[in-house]
Formats: sequence, structure tokens, C-alpha cells
Amino acid sequence: MGLVVVIGDGMADWPDERGRTPLSEAHHPNMDEVASRGVVGAAEPIPKGMEPGSDVAIMSLMGYDPRAYYTGRGPLEAAAMGVKLGSEDLAFRCNLVTVERGVLVDYAAGHIRSEEAAELIDYLSSTLASQSSFELHAGVSYRHLLVLRGGFSDRVKCFPPHEVVGRRVAEVMVRPLDDEGRPTAELLNDLMMKSLQLLEAHPINDRRLRMGLKPANMIWPWGHGRKPSLPSFTSIYGLKGSVISAVDLVKGLGLCAGLKAIEVPGATGYLDTNYEGKAEYAVKALGESDLVFVHVEAPDEAGHVGDFELKVRALEDMDRRLVGKLLDELDEDHAIAILCDHATPVAIKTHVRGPVPYAYAKLSWKAEQRRSFAEGLTLGASVIDGFELLGRMLRDLGFTPRAS
Repeated sequence: MGLVVVIGDGMADWPDERGRTPLSEAHHPNMDEVASRGVVGAAEPIPKGMEPGSDVAIMSLMGYDPRAYYTGRGPLEAAAMGVKLGSEDLAFRCNLVTVERGVLVDYAAGHIRSEEAAELIDYLSSTLASQSSFELHAGVSYRHLLVLRGGFSDRVKCFPPHEVVGRRVAEVMVRPLDDEGRPTAELLNDLMMKSLQLLEAHPINDRRLRMGLKPANMIWPWGHGRKPSLPSFTSIYGLKGSVISAVDLVKGLGLCAGLKAIEVPGATGYLDTNYEGKAEYAVKALGESDLVFVHVEAPDEAGHVGDFELKVRALEDMDRRLVGKLLDELDEDHAIAILCDHATPVAIKTHVRGPVPYAYAKLSWKAEQRRSFAEGLTLGASVIDGFELLGRMLRDLGFTPRAS
């Protein structure tokens, strides 16, 4: 037996004035098939009082209580990038963003190509080398890593850039929470402003402007934390697992949990990702894994830009090219789950807490009634804590540990 857990990032939404959501409008017969054959319900992956980020939510869906294990987003991305952290180091997710006339206008710098982004990050690293207390590491597209080595306080508030688009930069820069955090905040704000001065004049941004593209003209640190300590997935569940994602956050979570991170050619973390490749590699992974998490970022990206039709397209691509292919390739001994980490409503372009739908089924099960996989599955349902969902799923599906 093997289980593929598909996580559609941010795919839940709020109804518009006509009562529609992208999930209710999209044509997704394969997700509907899973819902019709199996168990459906509502989960809350974001514990009360915690920020509604994918880091917290996906940790929950992987079966870990974020209240016990979450230390921040940055350290998880560091793990995915192979950047070693000491116990006193601070890691930050670091976006390349677009600033125009003092206003943050794009949290992703027009989804800059990774090759261009790497050149900009390397340029900043070499130009600001006198600041020996920090390191910049290039990632994918606009997603990068900043590390402060030893002696810095985590008592600062950083604003996720996707939550403050349209705000003046001066209003949403790093803030100290107390006197202890003041030196850290001052250093980060200094780096941000110096990056703006340096990147505005860089030839890559000059070329992007001439091509009608948004410049990547500032770094934006956020999601900070120290090195986490997670018990291994196998020690908790007695199962071998793998993770497939183009997003370092999700890969890092998997690696910290002892899962195998599988690289898929053409997986981008955007709407042009290789859905078919993710399905193909997931099926292959079941040869040595009991469970494979497959993460899809595209619905969340569409939600962040506030585009209803784009989110519909992302959901339909995910259904046809990933879930449909999985249903074709898996046999009756396998099982599949469709999960959502949080809603990213197009109306507000950011993450929110709240119940989100789930469905899971063994492929030998027969449909007893037709259901549509949409937010309506949460209506009247008893809401389960997100970190308890995996254990319930495994019991219902009859999983037993793979023989060693």
C-alpha cells in the first residue's frame, strides 16, 4: 500500500458577491472523484494565535503540532538549501521585491528568473562583504535566504511582503519588539536600504525595465527563526516518506522530518510547473516510500495576485495534469488524499485562518455519492486540528509500517 498526499497551497477561498469561489467554479472531476469515493471533512491547519503561513499549515498537515515544533520559516528554507545553522544563528526568508517611489508594489519582483536573481544576490553578497555578520544565499526565482551568524536577537517583527503590497516601505520595515531587538532591526533595515541603492542601478534591472518587466530592486527579510528540532517522521508514524515540491520551505520541512526530498525537472513553484512530472516522480517514489507529499504552489500564487480566473486555471491544471495522472497510474492498493493548507482569498490577496476541505480515499473504494471538492465540504462538518488529520487518515486507510 502507498499513499500520495496532494497539498494544494492556498486553494481554498472566500465566496464572491455571486457566491462563487475558484474551487466551486473550476472543473476538477478528479478531485471530485476522490471526494466521492472517500472520506471528506474540514481541518484547521493553523492553530489559534499563530500566523496563517504555509510553514505553520504544512507542518500541521505533515503531522506535527506547530505549537510544539515551529521555530520560524527561514530555518526550514535553510535546511532545503543545505545551509547549516548553529544554535545561535538566525535564518530569514529573503524576497527580491519591487519598490516604486517608496511603495512596495510586487512581493515577487515580477517572478524574476532564477538566473537573474542569483546574479543579483551574488552582487549584493560581494558588494556588502564588509558586513561579515550576515550571509545571502540564492534560491529559486524571488525566494532567497539571509542568515545572521551568532549574537543577534530574534526580538524583531518582520512583515511578510505579500501581506503589505501597496504600503509605503518606511511603514513596514523591520521593527524591534524591545531594546534587545533594536540592533538586529537596525542591521536588517540598513541592509534593505543599501540593497535598494545598489540594485536600482544594476544592469539586470535596467534591462528588465527596458523590457517592460518589474525590477528586483530591494531585498526583504522575513519569517525568521532558529534551527528547529523535529522528531523523525518514521519514529512517529513507522513509515518511510518523501516530499515533492519546488518550494524550499516545503522541501526543508520534509528534510527536517527525515523525509526524502525528490527533485522534479521543470518544477517551478509557479503556474508553469511540471504537473505531469510531479505525478510521475510520486508514483516512482512509492517503490521505496509508504507516503509521498506532493505540494503545488500555483493556486496560492494566483490568490496573491488577486486573479480569480488565474486561480481557476491553476486548480484545473492541478486536477487534470497531476491528480488525473495519479488516478490513472496508481492501482487499487494505493490511496490518495487532497489537502489544503489555508485559504488565500483573491479578495484580499493574503493567507487567512479557517477550516479548509480535505478528502482521502483508497482507490479500491467505490463512490457511494457524488461530491464536489470545494469549500462546501466544510459546512456542518466537525473541524479537526490539522496536525491530527494525518494520523486519522492513516488509521482509516489501514496503513501499517513497511517491513524493514
